Amino acid sequence: MHNGSSPMSFGVGRILKYYLPHIKKYRLTIGLYFVFYGIAVLISDIATPFVYKGIVDVIGKGADVPYASEHIMRFIFLLIGAVLSYNIFYRLGDFFLMSCQSRMLKDITDSVFSSLHSHSYTFFTNNFTGSLVAKSKRFVGAFMTLQDEAVFMLWFGGLKLGGIFIVLLMTLPLLAGFFALWCILYTVLIYFFIKKKTPLDLARASEDSHVTGVFSDVLSNIINIKAFSAKTREINHFKEATAKEEKARRRAWNFQNVQFLVQALLLGALEVFGMYYIVQMWLRGEVSAGTVVLVQVYLTSIFGQLFGLGRSFTKMIQALTDASEMVDVLDAHPDIVETKNPEQCLIGRGVITFENIHFAYNEGDTIFQDFSMMIKPGERVGIVGHSGAGKTTIAKLLLRFMDVSGGVIRIDGQDIRGMKQDDLRSHIAYVSQDPGLFHRTLRENIAYGNPSATEEEIIAVAKQARANEFILKTPLQYETLVGERGVKLSGGERQRIAIARAILKNAPILVLDEATSALDSESEKYIREALDDLMRNKTTLVVAHRLSTVQKMDRIIVIENGVIVESGSHKELLAKQGQYAKFWEQQTDGFIE
Repeated sequence: MHNGSSPMSFGVGRILKYYLPHIKKYRLTIGLYFVFYGIAVLISDIATPFVYKGIVDVIGKGADVPYASEHIMRFIFLLIGAVLSYNIFYRLGDFFLMSCQSRMLKDITDSVFSSLHSHSYTFFTNNFTGSLVAKSKRFVGAFMTLQDEAVFMLWFGGLKLGGIFIVLLMTLPLLAGFFALWCILYTVLIYFFIKKKTPLDLARASEDSHVTGVFSDVLSNIINIKAFSAKTREINHFKEATAKEEKARRRAWNFQNVQFLVQALLLGALEVFGMYYIVQMWLRGEVSAGTVVLVQVYLTSIFGQLFGLGRSFTKMIQALTDASEMVDVLDAHPDIVETKNPEQCLIGRGVITFENIHFAYNEGDTIFQDFSMMIKPGERVGIVGHSGAGKTTIAKLLLRFMDVSGGVIRIDGQDIRGMKQDDLRSHIAYVSQDPGLFHRTLRENIAYGNPSATEEEIIAVAKQARANEFILKTPLQYETLVGERGVKLSGGERQRIAIARAILKNAPILVLDEATSALDSESEKYIREALDDLMRNKTTLVVAHRLSTVQKMDRIIVIENGVIVESGSHKELLAKQGQYAKFWEQQTDGFIE
């Protein structure tokens, strides 16, 4: 939640620090389009009105037709030259603007995407995916808005108003003085409205992000909504969110309409006074009819420009407001930080040690305290226990999706916090309970474990994972798109693709987190054969509820409340008649109840 009512309350400096590197990268091109646009504006809005003044003055003198015709034609040629020059310089400005703006938008989009990847697993579990996408898109869109407004309103407006003020100062100093005072009053008024409207824009942006998040959350759970006949409930829930958004948006828009009304009245007063003043001077014979026309053209230009500036400031503040939400994300300190001087990753044998580790998801929710465990190189270890005992947490800590608050986790004697995260994870093949697949082809999803794999290698691991048979039955076989998160595949099929991906990665350490939980008994039988081959000569950690999954492990560790209560082989633990034996007796269909 943002606080404060100042237009700077969202931190303009915080926002610009993410935009400025991209602006500096293209500063030469930016400078060129500012110059070309500037020349075009001076020609069209400052110089061209003098041509009209000249024509009116010639007509007003009542000269004979040949004299008037000759002079008017000169002005016509000047007008043609002005129009041609304006269009040439303006199009040159367009060329350079579009050339760099398109690249800057790409660079900013890439930068935001890269920054999001620096955040930890926990960050993404605590944030709506849809909201993050919406904030990212608004951050990029805000830059385009700010750039366009800076060029077409602030730069154009500054040149027009500055040029007109100089001309008036040289020809009509009293009117120029009044114009300067009026501009100061107008600026103060705009600042007042912006100051009051900023909190309304912040509220609107926040509600918009919430609606996007709810929308995304509902669509990603559509199967549950249908299964629980919850369509009406979810529609009402969504309507509540959109009602809050609509209310926030309406408040911002209503205030904006009041702002525009006051602006229009002030601008109308300027035009009426300006015309009255110049007409009185003409009646006294102090200025020509052409000067009256010149002032009228300038006043019309000022009227449009200043009203546009008011709208422009509003749009810029709204853009900054939109960008500020993403800046909060970009400013957030990642939970998992790379060490400044990472060690060379020397994982080979795969000895894993947890040494007196401490970990809690939240304050007061301690999972591990002084927890220690060792897995020998090539050893296959199963982890079992009730839900919430800490089994999956062990896997996530090993992969450094989260960091321990005390103690150390080592692989082959190296503290995993001293390695680059990518180096660490490149040595671990991971298959989770809910394998996430990309909306890409089956071939691409399998090859994700090794992008350089050949077609033959991809097919070979698919056969090992018992996935080849169902793949060949799909419409495009290995080129079949799997849908968002693999929605076109069954749970078992998704799991087999994930296992094929892990086989292809061929890492020295294997982590299976409920990797066979979605498989039917027949599929599990085939997969077990593939997993036996996969585990050979690899240090393996298997988290399981289904005890049949760990029955053949070298060692089974039973965890309760973050503490190892038993350790041994399947036969040894059954003989002890302890917790594992109770699980074995209680299991139904191979699961711990």
